[in-house]
This record gives sequence, structure tokens and C-alpha cells, in this order.
Amino acid sequence: MGAGWAWAVVAAMSATPGPRVVSPLVKIRPGVAVEGRREARLSVARGECEATQVVLPGHVERARAEPLSLKGPGAALKASVWRQVFVDVKTPSNGEGRPGPWPDALVPVEAPVANTSHPAVLYVEVCAPEKQAPGTYRGELKVKADGARGVPVPFTVEVQPFALPATASLPTSFGVSLYSIARGHGVSPESPEARELLRAYGRALLEHRVSAHGMSMTPPPVRFEDGRAVVDWRAYDAEMGPFLDGGLLPSGARFTTAEVRDSRQASTDAEKTAYYRAFAEHFRRKGWPAQLFFYAKDEPKPEDVPLVHAQSKRVRAAGGIPVLVTSPLDDALRGAADILTPTLNCFYPRPGPQTCRNVLTPGTLRERLPKRAKVWWYQSCNSHGCNGGPPEDPAVDAAYSGWASYMVDHPAPLNRAMGVLAFSAGVDGELYFDTVFAYNTKKDPWADVFEFGGNGDGTLFYPGTPARLGTSGHQPVVSLRLKHIRDGLEDYEYLRLLTELGDGAFARAAAGRLARSGWDITRDAGEWEAVRQEVTARLRQRWPESEYAKRPGRQTPNSTP
Repeated sequence: MGAGWAWAVVAAMSATPGPRVVSPLVKIRPGVAVEGRREARLSVARGECEATQVVLPGHVERARAEPLSLKGPGAALKASVWRQVFVDVKTPSNGEGRPGPWPDALVPVEAPVANTSHPAVLYVEVCAPEKQAPGTYRGELKVKADGARGVPVPFTVEVQPFALPATASLPTSFGVSLYSIARGHGVSPESPEARELLRAYGRALLEHRVSAHGMSMTPPPVRFEDGRAVVDWRAYDAEMGPFLDGGLLPSGARFTTAEVRDSRQASTDAEKTAYYRAFAEHFRRKGWPAQLFFYAKDEPKPEDVPLVHAQSKRVRAAGGIPVLVTSPLDDALRGAADILTPTLNCFYPRPGPQTCRNVLTPGTLRERLPKRAKVWWYQSCNSHGCNGGPPEDPAVDAAYSGWASYMVDHPAPLNRAMGVLAFSAGVDGELYFDTVFAYNTKKDPWADVFEFGGNGDGTLFYPGTPARLGTSGHQPVVSLRLKHIRDGLEDYEYLRLLTELGDGAFARAAAGRLARSGWDITRDAGEWEAVRQEVTARLRQRWPESEYAKRPGRQTPNSTP
């Protein structure tokens, strides 16, 4: 459930120069003292990825890491290693942020680094397949910095006997766009290269337990015969099939959700309904378990209310497709939403100025909705402030501070907290509007990801171009924040699994120690790690007698949404 163990007793570095191993729940910034260890110790469930940070001494221009192989009772575990690149924050997201360099992009270790005055920090990640033999695995990370071989860093990884499901248990839907990707990489959106990049971005999201909406954004061609929609699914299936049938990753992970792509070829209400019906029927025929949904007009204003009701009526006439509406509970929209999706700050009352027009606890919200309605949530600038920089009024700054946040210049525990909060609140899913928004602006995302008053709002990737990385081809560059989001979704899996194994009270208490509300989250890496150790110990106790451990041929919970 997060990153490595034993950070609660992290040791201060000795005067002898050498690599330092630091919890990934600490963002390492220039001039900020950090504590660390000489060796890395990680705990990982089967079907999980865990990571740590290795800080190299001195100012490093070029680094090269030898392949890290960890040997133990089963097949050797392989580690992935990246180097962190810093983003220069000019305007803080709010009073909680600070100007200056912040670590975020994770580039290949060998990639050229523009500013060698920043700390040289490696992000080292170990993933254990579901079938990995439990036990202790050991190896050494060997790094050459500017041609000189440094002190090896011992790695010990404990693979736990329990397993997490390959497909996330919490449905998610994060935006990504072929056209933004193409613009960010400087390629034509019609090119095969752009299509390959789109799949690479979708794959990267899936590897981090995140499902995507948008993608190519191209609706399947449709014509109408005697009131029936005749749809050509070939291009759609070629694009989306691998993400929906579990064929893309060795783990068999699948997207948990998929949105209906509206089509301009359907012009009348009857044609639209027939088209939506064809969408639902196609998913049933394919046997895709992903939650298909219709994304109604985003954040509807009062003048948009009639449109949302009209959209909902057409979709419901087709049957089998829930309508998602991004709004707090609103009498004007009553009856329109099957998946009501307010922002995070609409769930947690707090003193001072209000940042949501209708704040309701999850329990109260569910009481006011139809029994079959689902509740999702999402982050927006309502959590960090939509203007950027510390507000002049301290009360306003306080109202926008402390929330779980995907901003670059906010602490790592805030980046990670959504999973724990989702477990405690009992929400049914998470939406996020975009992961490559900055690609579609005139700015260079490597230099500036400030949008909607926040650094990184809507941008969780960086465009890995050959010119930037020194590689032969293009690739997505993931962010530290995406890693933290993945860790949060794994937190959710730990707590959910412990609950399914009969220890729900302990799981709820553990979650409450980390996040007492959406705006009251512990920043202490040691506390996160202490909770992780305790939850891991409880799972180890309960796993051997669980139905999952006894099932032949299947050892992870069923995660079909």
C-alpha cells in the first residue's frame, strides 16, 4: 500500500558521501535537507509495483544504471529506473505551494539533463507479477555517475503472499486525447506514429491502474436502416479492444470504463437513441465488462440544464447506459444523472469560505439519490483555487489548502490520498478531465504546466520527444504524480481486500489515520509507512485461509466493476 517499509525509523545520513535512499513520499527539492538510508527495503504484494528514490551525491550530468535483478525463491525480479527532472514553478498553486524547482518528470536515466545543479534523483520501481513466488529477494543497484562507479545500493524486496487484482477495483476515467498528444510531440494526428503514441499513452495509464476516456475521440461510422443503427466497429475495436479485453498487458489488466462517443451522423433523437443502443449491444456481444457510460455536458451551467435533460432522455431510451453528470446535487438536474459526479470538495464540510455550492457528506448525498444511482467524484481547481498563487485573504487560502491534490508543488501524500479517501467515502469511481492538457497550449510543458490556477492541473505526462530524451523515437514520459496516483489506487486495493477478508473495522481505522477528511491528510511519510506495515501484517494473517488463496487457478479478487 504505497512505497517501501521502515521509513518511520529512517536514519540520518552519515558524513560519508554516497547514495541516499529516500521514501517516495518525500519530494526532494534543491536546498532542502532530506534524511535517508544506505539500503533500500521494499514490500510488494503480488500484482503490485513499489518504488523508492535513490539520491546520488554531487552534481551529476550523466548517469547510467546497470540492470537491477533481484534474486530470491522465484524468478528474478527486475527493476525499472528513471531519473527525475524538475519543473520550475513560477506561480504557486496556492499558499501551500512554493516557487522554484519541483521534481516531476521521470526520464530514462541516460537522458541528458539541462540543469545539473538540481539533485540527481533516481526513481527505482519493482513490480511483482501475480504468479511471483512470495519471499525475500535481494540485489544491488549499481550506478555510474559522470563515468565514475558509485557505491552500490543494496535492495531487499519482500514479496507478500497476498495478491492484488490486475484490473483496478475502483472504476476510473481520466482524459487523454490523440490530438493533444500529436501536438505535444510535433507529429500529425493522422500519422501511424501518432496512433502508436496514443496506444503508448493508454498503456501507460493502464499500467498505473487508470482507465481513459477520449483516446482518438473518433466515433465509429454509422448509417441508419429502418430505424436501426448499422455501425462499422472495425476502427473502434482495433483501437479500444486491447484495452477492454485484457490483451494489452501480460497481467490481463483492462480498462474499467469506456465512454460513448457521440456521433454527428446521428442527427435526430431517434437516430441518437438507436446509435446508443448499438453501442450497448456491441459491448454486450464483445463481453467487455467495462462500465460503458455517457458523459453529459460537462459542469452544466443553468442554461445547459435543458440540454442535459434531453441528453439523458435519449440515452435512457436506448437502455443499459448510465448518464454521468459532473455537478453537485442540484434540484434543476434532478433525475438526469445515473452517475452523479461532484468535485472532491463537495463531500467534506469545513469551516470558512465554501468552495462548493452544495456540500454534502457521502452518506447524505446517497440518501437523496435514487437507490441505483452511483456516486463518483473528481478533482478540479475548486480544490487548490482557480487563480493561482496565495490569495490575499488567509481564510480563502485556508479554504483551498490541504485537499488531496494532483498539483506538482504539493506534498506527495496529497498526490496519493485519493485512493484512501475513496475507500473511506465509499465512492463508486473517479473522473479526471485530462492527462495531457498542457500539450494543447502554446507553452512548453517541460517548462510550464500551470493551468487553471494549478501547476499540473490536467497534465500528468510530458512529451518524450527524441530531441528532449536523446532517443530514436517518441515516448510518453510519466510524472511522479502519476506514480503517486497509482500508489493511491493500490492503497485502495489493500484496504478493500482487508475488508473482504473480514477486517473492515481495522481497514477503516487505518484509512482514518491517513486521511480524516478530504482536506485533513497527514503529510508524515513515516505515518503512511507505519499504517502500510500494519495493514500488510493483517493481510498476511488472513490471506492463507481466504477463498482467494484456496481457489485453483485464480489467486486475486474478482475486480470486474
